Amino acid sequence: MVSTFLLFVLAGIAEVGGGYLVWLWIREGKPWGYGVFGGIVLFLYAILPTLQTFPSFGRVYAAYGGVFVVVAVFWGWWVDGVRPDRWDFIGSVICIIGVFVILYGPRGEA
Repeated sequence: MVSTFLLFVLAGIAEVGGGYLVWLWIREGKPWGYGVFGGIVLFLYAILPTLQTFPSFGRVYAAYGGVFVVVAVFWGWWVDGVRPDRWDFIGSVICIIGVFVILYGPRGEA
């Protein structure tokens, strides 16, 4: 479970970080190198979820979506200085609960 969590967090940081670099390049006029490096980091993001041990692409990416939400909220806080409010925290908790339901919910006939 620890390696699953670590891979999801690394993927989240890569996706948000790469997207942020592209954002800085396009929206804030940073040099084109920001965009190139952002693209490289986004490519790394695309590789990280494939290292998960879960066999289903859909489940891995659905669960990752919840982790992405949490990483994005905390990125905004730590990098942009926008402190999350209670609704950000509540939404993040809901997303993490969803991650656990998707990945570890009992499977069987529905």
